[in-house]
Amino acid sequence: MRIRGPKNITNSKTINRKGFSTQISKIQSELQKGITLAKCRKCECMKETLENLQLSLPLIENSSDLLENIRHWLKQMETTKYSCLGCKYCFPAVAMNIFNQSFPEGRGPQSLSCGFAVREQIWPSVPGEYYAFCNGSDCPVAVSTLASVELAEEIAGKRPEGLCIIGKTETENIGIDKVIKNTVTNPTIRFLLLVGKDPEGHHSGKTLFSLWQNGVDENMKVVGSPGRHPILKNVSLSEVESFRKQVQVINMIGCEDTKIIINKMAELSKKLPSIREHKKRSNPISSIQIGTVQKILATEPGKSKMDKAGYFVVIPSFEKKIIIVEHYAYDNKLLHIVEGKDASAIYSTIIENGWITELSHAAYLGRELAKAEFSLEHRVKYIQDKAPGKIRR
Repeated sequence: MRIRGPKNITNSKTINRKGFSTQISKIQSELQKGITLAKCRKCECMKETLENLQLSLPLIENSSDLLENIRHWLKQMETTKYSCLGCKYCFPAVAMNIFNQSFPEGRGPQSLSCGFAVREQIWPSVPGEYYAFCNGSDCPVAVSTLASVELAEEIAGKRPEGLCIIGKTETENIGIDKVIKNTVTNPTIRFLLLVGKDPEGHHSGKTLFSLWQNGVDENMKVVGSPGRHPILKNVSLSEVESFRKQVQVINMIGCEDTKIIINKMAELSKKLPSIREHKKRSNPISSIQIGTVQKILATEPGKSKMDKAGYFVVIPSFEKKIIIVEHYAYDNKLLHIVEGKDASAIYSTIIENGWITELSHAAYLGRELAKAEFSLEHRVKYIQDKAPGKIRR
């Protein structure tokens, strides 16, 4: 995902706030903690936060030290491997929230590029880490345990009456998109119970509750959400409105007591008869067309096209703990040797130097480098073009 630079700043004057140095220090502290973590250095969440602040900070008075650090941290970022891990505590999200709250003039429009698969004729329609027990109209309660992953497993293991589906919701955009899709495709669900810890920075629980209360604006941004990116990209306005009409959202954010949660589910289930009577007297919720992304069936590869740039031999070195890649011409003349500690760095180096010209060859090399990296990490034997096996000692 990518954040565009701020465009809603009304003038070029620098922005100052009472006590702003404290807020700048808090932002710096959060980012400094995050950049020390390998997972953050490979996360788009951290990268886009640094890029957005790099664009916004020149308008903030006395922020030059933080700006200099951000430039340094951007150089430390590694090849992006994921858009967001949904961590219980997200350092860049917390930092960006502090900035947006302290300097709202510096907050620019944001756009996300993310998606997921919707399955037809199967429920849950969107796959994920859920426990589904739907067995007809006697299970009207869906439960989101937010960032409390273990809580979902614990409650699911008890198979309480009334439970239709339970699982985590760690992000305030894709996670909520999935909740909406899986709710509106099952009219049995009449209640959504929010329990567990709300992820710091993302605030998926508060965002879900705000969505139910306030809906979305013209940009599909959840009105009143404190989350960092509460912009829904994989659902339509009609799906959002159907969700809001279909369910009652119960705010028990912070509660991790399974007994209290299960008792609440039983209480909600008892309300179901009155809801059924109300439905008979009123217009039922109309079915809506769920938006889907075209699915393409993968086929076996045909004959590979030879790459005029040559071929590669991949060699993991267990002694040096590096991957060595030899680049040869088709007359077997050695052209280049590339060494690196991880597959991403080697792959990027080869691509940037133009030593590969066919997409199929690039895909093949990426796969082999990933296997070689796995081989180094787990001490298993690597054989090019074959699955890795255990090293015998």
